[in-house]
Amino acid sequence: MPSVIDLYEKLASATDDKARAKIIAEAFEALEERYPNLSDTVTRTDLSETELRLIKEIEQVRSDLTKEIEQARAELTKEIEQVNSGLKLEIEQVHSDLKLEIEQVRSDLTKEIEQVHSGLKLEIEQVRSDLTKEIEQIQSGLKLEIEQVRSDLTQKIAQTEANLKVDIEKVRGELQIGLARTRANLLLWSFGFWVTQFGAILLILWRVWPQK
Repeated sequence: MPSVIDLYEKLASATDDKARAKIIAEAFEALEERYPNLSDTVTRTDLSETELRLIKEIEQVRSDLTKEIEQARAELTKEIEQVNSGLKLEIEQVHSDLKLEIEQVRSDLTKEIEQVHSGLKLEIEQVRSDLTKEIEQIQSGLKLEIEQVRSDLTQKIAQTEANLKVDIEKVRGELQIGLARTRANLLLWSFGFWVTQFGAILLILWRVWPQK
């Protein structure tokens, strides 16, 4: 039977009558090689009958194969439909489960976010309160430091002014003494200058004046 099926498959795949005739001739040639004495006993009529019988067997095999293929196709179709139906149910179940899980996760995340938000608000308020206290303490300390610096600067400025007044009075006294000395020296120089000039005039007059 496998040889008949093989012959059928070759005939079914043949593209034209010439190819089919070649396949049948090759089959007979193989048959003659297997049974060398067959050519002495087989007549043309026997060959025709054998060919017809082979064709009938091939048609029967074709019919059986067609039925089996149709049966297998029907069974596969049913199995595919059952699998599809089962997959649809599983997909729907998975989709439903996922929806429930997503809703649960969303609810949990919402609660966690609210808790975190509440905690952050408390922390922010605490930080704000602490920073406010620190700022007030810093401002108070800065005020005290500023007052201390102002007081120190006021004292230093007053001391500097007093020292400057003393230095100014000292410089003024020294300038007055220097001016007085300069004036006295100038008067002495002027007196000497004029005495010298007067002597020079008298000397000139004495020389110019005629002697008796």
